[in-house]
Amino acid sequence: METVLRAAAIYLVLMVVFKIAGRRTLLQMTSFDLILLLIISEATQQALLGDDFSVTGAALTIITLVTIDIVLGKLKSRFPVVEQVIDGGPVILVENGNLLTERMKMTGINPDDVLEAARSGPGLERFDQIKYAVLEVNGHISIIPQAEK
Repeated sequence: METVLRAAAIYLVLMVVFKIAGRRTLLQMTSFDLILLLIISEATQQALLGDDFSVTGAALTIITLVTIDIVLGKLKSRFPVVEQVIDGGPVILVENGNLLTERMKMTGINPDDVLEAARSGPGLERFDQIKYAVLEVNGHISIIPQAEK
C-alpha cells in the first residue's frame, strides 16, 4: 500500500510542478530543461521506490501511475471543470492587434513569441495584422489574421 500512496503523491507533485512551470516551458525545451527533466526523473524514481528495488515494487508503481492517468482522463472527459483545473484553457494574447500584456505576463509569453508564430503560420509581420493570437492548451500559439480591407 505504501508504494501506491508514494506513486499517487509523486504524480500529484509532478502535476503541480509542471502546471506552475507553464505550457510554453514544456513546449520549448532547451538542453538545460532536458538535463533538469532527467534529474527530476531520477529523483522521482528514488522517491517512488524508496528502498524497494524489486520488480514487483516497480510494476506496482507503474500500474498505479497509469491507473491515475486513466482515471484523471475519464474525469476530465466527464466533468469539464476537472479538465479546466488540470489542463487550463486557451488564453487570448492579442485581440484586434492589441497586446494583452497582463495575460502575456501570466503565461510567460513575450511579444517575440507571438510574432514568431504569426510569421511561421499565416506569414504576418505586425501586430495590427493579427485579429487574435491564442495560446492553446498544448502550448502552441494560434494566429487568426485580420480580415483584409
